[in-house]
Amino acid sequence: MTPSISCLLHEHVFLGADHHRNERKVWLVIALTASMMVAEIIAGTLYGSMALVADGWHMSTHAGAMLIAALAYSYARRHARDPRFTFGTGKLGDLAGFASAIVLVLIALLIGWESFVRLANPVAISFEQAIAVAVAGLAVNLLSAWLLRDDHGHHHHGHGHAHAHDEHGHGHHGHHARDNNLRAAYLHVLADALTSVLAIAALLLGRSYGWLWADPVMGIVGALVIARWSWGLIRETGGVLIDAAPQGEGLAEDIRAELEHGGERVTDLHVWQVGPGHHAAIISLASPEPKTPADYKARLAHLAGLSHVTIEIQRV
Repeated sequence: MTPSISCLLHEHVFLGADHHRNERKVWLVIALTASMMVAEIIAGTLYGSMALVADGWHMSTHAGAMLIAALAYSYARRHARDPRFTFGTGKLGDLAGFASAIVLVLIALLIGWESFVRLANPVAISFEQAIAVAVAGLAVNLLSAWLLRDDHGHHHHGHGHAHAHDEHGHGHHGHHARDNNLRAAYLHVLADALTSVLAIAALLLGRSYGWLWADPVMGIVGALVIARWSWGLIRETGGVLIDAAPQGEGLAEDIRAELEHGGERVTDLHVWQVGPGHHAAIISLASPEPKTPADYKARLAHLAGLSHVTIEIQRV
């Protein structure tokens, strides 16, 4: 087998270390959320409670967003070895996270708008029933948040392949890798929990002191907090999608430190994320006495998170 062909055959599987477990978690939370949603809509319709019906449909938006996350996990897993995806399907979770963040922004806008309308036109509230609904919703959300907590931190080893002056290496990966797909699902659950907590506080104030304005004011506060969370997620996932250099990890600096010795200089360096805990690097190296790609790979082999390396070497 020629080197060029074998290079094409090595795998580019850059899924997160907990991909399977996180996928199962999200499907379980969808089942919980959907069950609560159906129960609230049916009960609200039977008992004539708009609060129950509204909360049920509100939960449906979060269930829909989490369905995006679950389907992304499934698709990424099934197509992880599909050669059509040049650098694997590891970034599909960031695409799903970006989409979920947009949905979260829309939810924040809807809550904010509805709260302003309620502030201008107060409506009668059935406090006891509404509090019961909010408490039940909070319980489901807290259980879901506990299921979706991201208790990560892993180290794995891969394999390498070298030929001529180009090298594709799979080294160490996984080191406190953030799964933005799981994070997006977690933020949806957290947003729902926050609205439940604020609703309970507002309803208790309304019941005790007759402050009907507390409910829409708490809604506006919740909308602002959710919008801030979603903006952070949009920025982070968007950066991954457009191959922005990883921030705060120092991987590029570590690569330069390992390769620049004597007269050897890194003349061009590109580092980007290809999946949770996986980064790729394209390196151009100028050296008066070039060594083999394997020698340079050995210098980088211990760098956590560096999963795919291409090295171009030039004699100067």
